[in-house]
Amino acid sequence: MAAMTANFQDGSTPGKIQYGSGWWFLDQKHGIEQQLNAISNHGLLSRFAGMLTDSRSFLSFSRHDYFRRILCNILGSEMEQGLLPDDIELVGGMIRNICFENTVKYFGFKVTD
Repeated sequence: MAAMTANFQDGSTPGKIQYGSGWWFLDQKHGIEQQLNAISNHGLLSRFAGMLTDSRSFLSFSRHDYFRRILCNILGSEMEQGLLPDDIELVGGMIRNICFENTVKYFGFKVTD
C-alpha cells in the first residue's frame, strides 16, 4: 500500500498522498517503528504529516509524546550508525517538520504566537 501512494501524486502539494498512520491499530512501539520504516522506504519521511489522533482526548498528548520519542530514537540510531548525517540541526529540523510544520503547511493552518 505504501508504494501505491506514489501513483497518485500530482505535484501540487509535497506529500499530497501519504501512507496513513498505522497506530490506530498498531498503537505500540513495534507498530509505530514499522510504519515509519515503511514510509521512509517508499517515500520521503521528511514530508510525513506525523502523528494523527483524536486530540479531543486529554490522553492523546501522551500518544504524541510516545510517537516523537520513537521517531527521535529511530533517527538518532541512524545518525549513530552513519546512515544519516551527524547533523543535529538538519535532522532536528526534519523532526520538527514531521511533528509540526508539515501538518501546518499541508492543511494551510494559520499559526499565531
